[in-house]
Formats: sequence, C-alpha cells, structure tokens
Amino acid sequence: MTALLQTLTREGQEQWTYKPSFFRLSQQEDSERLQELMEANPNLDVVDSFLGQKEEWVKATNPDRRWSQEELQAEVARQVGDARIEELGVWVYYPWKNTIVHLLDEEEFVFVRTNRNRNKITMAEQAILCQQKVGIIGLSVGQSIAMTLVMERSVGELRLADFDTLELSNLNRIRAGVHELGVPKVVVSAREIAEIDPFIKVVCYTQGINEENIDLFLMDGGKLNLVLDECDSLDVKVLIRLKARELGIPVVMDTSDRGLIDVERFDLEPNRPIFHGLVEDLDVESLKNLSNQEKIPFVMKIVSYESMSSRLKESLKEVGTSILTWPQLASSVMLGAASGADVCRRIALGQFRDSGRYYIDLEELLRNRQQNDTNG
Repeated sequence: MTALLQTLTREGQEQWTYKPSFFRLSQQEDSERLQELMEANPNLDVVDSFLGQKEEWVKATNPDRRWSQEELQAEVARQVGDARIEELGVWVYYPWKNTIVHLLDEEEFVFVRTNRNRNKITMAEQAILCQQKVGIIGLSVGQSIAMTLVMERSVGELRLADFDTLELSNLNRIRAGVHELGVPKVVVSAREIAEIDPFIKVVCYTQGINEENIDLFLMDGGKLNLVLDECDSLDVKVLIRLKARELGIPVVMDTSDRGLIDVERFDLEPNRPIFHGLVEDLDVESLKNLSNQEKIPFVMKIVSYESMSSRLKESLKEVGTSILTWPQLASSVMLGAASGADVCRRIALGQFRDSGRYYIDLEELLRNRQQNDTNG
C-alpha cells in the first residue's frame, strides 16, 4: 500500500490525481531530485529512446521529404546542437514499474503520438479533443473505452470512478495481468493510461460515485463535457442522469449486448426523460443495495427485454441460481469501446447531436447468408 500512496496525490475526499513524476533536467531542482532518486534506487530501469522519438518528430514535421537514415540522424544532431541530450525533453518516473523513461516534452510528444490520426482527426479537431473532460463510472467495460479514448487522445482529462478491486473473474474482459489482482480498478486503469500518455490528467474516485461526491466528480476542476455510465449500481445510474440533466451534460452508455450504444443528450434536451422514458418514477433510495437477482426486473426495463439477445435473456433467468450475474464477453466489450469512443469523439466535435439507442449487432451483420438460427 505504501507504493500506491506514493503515486497518489490527495486533493479531496475520495478524489485523487494519479500521475507519474516528471523530471526536466534543465532545471536544477529536478536534476537534484533525480540524482537522489537514482542514488536511493540503484536498480532503477532507465529507458532512453529520446533520439528515436526526435527522429519521428523530424519526419512528422517534414511529411513531404524522404530521409535516409544518415540524413535523419544529421538533422537531429543539428537540432540538438550543443545541448546535453539528457537535459532535453522530460524524464518520466513510473514507480510501479521501477522504471524511468526519457520522452519528448508534452507539445512534441502529443504531436508525434497523434500524427497517425491525421486526417481522420485533423489537427484543429485534435486541439479541441485535448481540452475535453470525460468522466467514466465503472471500469470493467469503462476501462476499454478509457483506453480507446486515450489512444486516440480524444481527452485531456479523465475522471475514473469505481469502488472495486480487480478480481480473477474480471480477466475475461478487463485487460490486466494476474500480478494486478487485488489492485483498485481505477489504479489499474490510471497506470495503463500513464504508460501510454503521462500528460493526460487522470483523477481517481476509489470509492465509486455516491450522493456525497457526485457534484465533485461532475464539476471539480471544470464541468465534465461528457459522462460514460458503465456501472452496475442502479441507484447510481439514476443519480448520474438526474445530475447530468440538471447540469446539461450528455450521458453515453454501452451495454455489451448486441452492440447497443445508448445516448442521452441532456446538454441539448434539458427536459429529456432519463432512460428515454422507458422507466418511470425510479427512486434512488429504493434501488440501493439490491442483489444481482433483485436488479433483473429493472435491468430488463432499462435495456428493454424485447431488444436483448436471446442468450442474455436466458442468462438473466439463471442469475442467482446457476450463475452469479449477467455475462459480458471481451469481444462485446471491445466493440463497445470502439463505438463508445467514436460517439464521444463526434459529440465533442459537434458531429453527432442526437439522443437514442443504436445497435451494432455483429450476429445480425456477420452471419451465414442462408441460416436457420439455432445458436441464439
């Protein structure tokens, strides 16, 4: 637990900013701090691919030129000049890996890392996306959506909320390792984000979302641009939507069944009924502390029983008898990550403005041309 606390900075009740340590050796204080770290930790793994990253930057800023390796190295040497290479860029320390990495500093790093987005995402659009603040509640399905948003860099800040720790049964759909069992899901996600892009701000809510901290989650540090609901708690699902409607924040939900993406544009429709009016008069208090079996009638209304896949319908009948809870497959979760991140990006860019439910049902789209469906 000590190692965990060293990588978390307390900002308020149940709220933490999770980030690696940065060292810019052109600054005397940072140079001294790094020297102390390396003396205290002689087994620190040092990874320095800075010159290779600089070569990528040269190529990305001169896309109309073909470079030989010798020309590329000469151009990098010219740009570096008399500077000490270790004082260029930034060193990023990952204590959970006992590793320090030499990287381009933020502006050049982001430019190179997002270069292959061009022009499916233009530079002007990328600049807008890098200002987006997105909250994700529930980090099973939510983890995959978070990683997709991060890889595309469709966010500048992520707020992650989940009270649970990683369990072995989660590894059928969460990308993590057995060495991380027992680690809070928010921390598993925050570490992976930092390893992809240490400049994205990640704020962790390790107790999940409740009535006491939801305003903090939605508003602290600036109002969220969008909320992704991937939690299992029905009372929190209702609470999220009531607060989001009050504040004018859109809510997106992936259900991991038949590729269903649910969009509620409370930012454009301030009087829109939650869950599209499919469930009326839901009381937050009455939905608290329900067992998985007790949740089923509400789930069938919220998701619409008639629209569920036949296998999910059959599984829901078995919850609490032959299975613990409703099933989720990694393939469905990854599909939801792709479609969820795509919708979030297009909402941010003003390219998608509707509310509604949208299906990307692979069993319908990819099937035998002549098939008597016996598999459900």
